[in-house]
Amino acid sequence: MKSRIVYGPILSRRLGRSLGIDIVKKGEFKKNCNFDCVYCQLGHVDHKISDPSKVTGLVRTEEVIESIANYHKKVDDLDYITFSGTCEPTLNLEMGEMIEEIRKISDVPICVITNSSLVTREDVRNNLSKADIVIATLVSGNEDTFQSINRPANGIEVHDIIEGLKELQKMEGAKLAIEVMLLDSNSGYLTNSNDHEVNKLIEVLRYIDPDEIELLTTSRPPAEDYIIPVTETRLKEIAQNFDEELGRERIKLVLKGLKRKRSKIKHEDLTNEVYDLILRRPCTFDQMIQSLDIDKNELLPLIENLLSEKKIIKIGSEKDCYYRAA
Repeated sequence: MKSRIVYGPILSRRLGRSLGIDIVKKGEFKKNCNFDCVYCQLGHVDHKISDPSKVTGLVRTEEVIESIANYHKKVDDLDYITFSGTCEPTLNLEMGEMIEEIRKISDVPICVITNSSLVTREDVRNNLSKADIVIATLVSGNEDTFQSINRPANGIEVHDIIEGLKELQKMEGAKLAIEVMLLDSNSGYLTNSNDHEVNKLIEVLRYIDPDEIELLTTSRPPAEDYIIPVTETRLKEIAQNFDEELGRERIKLVLKGLKRKRSKIKHEDLTNEVYDLILRRPCTFDQMIQSLDIDKNELLPLIENLLSEKKIIKIGSEKDCYYRAA
């Protein structure tokens, strides 16, 4: 797939088997985003985008529909078609039109994964409301912690994001899930897993009143080496607190590890599919086997070739080795 708009099935801890769509290309910068999150699995953002009008590399609706039409039937058991990728998808203001057109050719539910930065805009909220589910990130209710973790472009403040999420939840349409990425630090860096932060998050989430709240921690090597995962014990403590305060029925604790029945995928260019998968998210060897439904003996020479061509690199420890695009 030369365009890499649709980048193949991703096996997700949250969404099952999801066909990803990348509607904001890299353009002249390594990554089009308005955040430079300390936990980002794709590394640093060299140039933060403050407004959709400043984005280069936008994908058009016709390109998306052509790619979807050519690809989505190759996977037998898709759970979602997902707008995500290497860049923030809401920066492309054609997303609402794309969702409407996808519905004409597919009945697979549509998900948008967003960093929440643009929910302050009415046009972005209208686009998001057309999906079946929106997974929106919120790491803190405190401005200093939000700035510390997300490192947003100038002018983006957490109070405005909270109000935008509240307005989105009032709209008919998409189910709203709030993703809370919980972090710790090995250097005293300001993060969000202490009691003060958890209590503030509970207060803010009670105000937004989302349909679902997902608690997780980083599982891939982050942009900053002083950021570390929250322990499973602490995650469960926080989840219990959320259960008691916000209702157990809508709290989902996402823990590392995923076992899922493999499905049949029709492959045309396996090397390209492996590279596309790694390009969008760092993966372990086993994760690639699960996501692409291939045998380890098929994958090994492809990985070795990509390494020798310096298209990908190894990151992380020997115990938990990930491959990331170079």
